[in-house]
Amino acid sequence: MPDTKMPAAPATTGGGDRSRAPQRPAEWGRAIRILAWLSFLAETIIIGTGGAVRLTGSGLGCSEWPLCTPESLVPTPEQGIHGVIEFGNRLMTGVVGLIAIAVVLLVLQRIGGRRALVSSLWFAAGGIAAAAVAFSIVRPLSKDLAFPVAVAVLLLVVIAAAVSSVRKTTERRDLLILAWITLVGVVAQAFVGGITVLTGLNPYIVGFHYTSSLLLVCVTAAFLVRLYAAPGPRERAVPAWFAALSHLTGLALAVTIVFGVLTTGSGPHSGDAEVFRRGFDATVLAHVHSWPGYILAGLVLALTIAAWALRLPPRRWLLVLVIAIAVQVGVGVWQAREGLPPLLVGIHMVLASLSAAAYTVVVLHLKRTVPAESSALADR
Repeated sequence: MPDTKMPAAPATTGGGDRSRAPQRPAEWGRAIRILAWLSFLAETIIIGTGGAVRLTGSGLGCSEWPLCTPESLVPTPEQGIHGVIEFGNRLMTGVVGLIAIAVVLLVLQRIGGRRALVSSLWFAAGGIAAAAVAFSIVRPLSKDLAFPVAVAVLLLVVIAAAVSSVRKTTERRDLLILAWITLVGVVAQAFVGGITVLTGLNPYIVGFHYTSSLLLVCVTAAFLVRLYAAPGPRERAVPAWFAALSHLTGLALAVTIVFGVLTTGSGPHSGDAEVFRRGFDATVLAHVHSWPGYILAGLVLALTIAAWALRLPPRRWLLVLVIAIAVQVGVGVWQAREGLPPLLVGIHMVLASLSAAAYTVVVLHLKRTVPAESSALADR
């Protein structure tokens, strides 16, 4: 029979007060909390701006990358509103990147002190130098490939810096890993964005670009949860069957998102008036996309009812998730009946990222931090 027992609740002290889990380190401060929220908001906003590029036909508003035109970094009057929309999305990428860098540096400074910070800055200087050398070598051979190669070199250096700093860290490694994943993801997204333009808005690369952005929203949401959580070992806080059903719900969410990306990639919003989709039948895919969507809605509803009936820790976030999924289903049906108007499609895209973020928070609440007293007893 499946394990239906929940882990024992934390013991109470003689005075009746529940033993407290280890407190969050006081040194995190207000700055990192603000930046963490800004990072989450920026990653969500860039999904909206990226969707605007696609839904207004501005995907090739800037014909070059990283320049907007062969002669100009910024859009020219001849490019009109499409150039402005595409360039605005590129600027948003810069904002996201700067915030991600700030979060990494603050976490490094709080955890490893000045030494860890200086080490990462040396990596940064080396990465920029290596990228510049790669650019100068490749540019005479291929103008189009010079910048993608430079970004790829920079990405490798960032990954090396991340691995080095994580290996040297023992305290709050979870936060450092999540911060580095966000920064690595942003640099990788800049690379993928350039490839998207250079390949003429290939639908598979566009879909991968969106999915990667959605995952970064989930990562920044996870960083926020862990930032506000107490450090230390964690244990399951829900019955085993509930945890299993929660992970099954995650699978349904992933399948729904993948089919949603394929459906949009086969629909009318290709990102540019001259780019046409080929391959899958968008009408058939829309129906296939709805099936896991309805299964997802049913699973989330069942989890929410069970969580509130059993007073489980994720219950409030499950309520947020069930509302998000309900709105998402409503928008999905509405947009399908109205012929996929751009505004509704854009809302659907952003809601998908917020739903995934809410699910991430739910999963992180399936466990709780082990109280210091219990952890000490377990080590004896």
